[in-house]
Amino acid sequence: HVFTVPLAAAGTPFQHAVWSAIAAIPSGESRTYGELARGLRTAPRAVGNACGANPIALVVPCHRVVGSRGALGGFMGAAAGDPLAIKRWLLVHEGYRFGA
Repeated sequence: HVFTVPLAAAGTPFQHAVWSAIAAIPSGESRTYGELARGLRTAPRAVGNACGANPIALVVPCHRVVGSRGALGGFMGAAAGDPLAIKRWLLVHEGYRFGA
């Protein structure tokens, strides 16, 4: 799904660049923090921090950003617990195939 709702999320220019890159990830696909970082010429941790600052997580689908080697990474500011279960559910719901 592509949202066409006019939103103006507050964030730094860097955060907006990361969020734009995230919004370009097609449903059912993912990118790693490292892949996004290389494209933005920054560090994976900086991408992760921008993901964590995303105020509209379902519109800017940060759940599509995963860790390397199959790790989920974080979601909604958490590295464990229910938010990761939500991230996994969203990915599966969109047709993402773990280990594919």
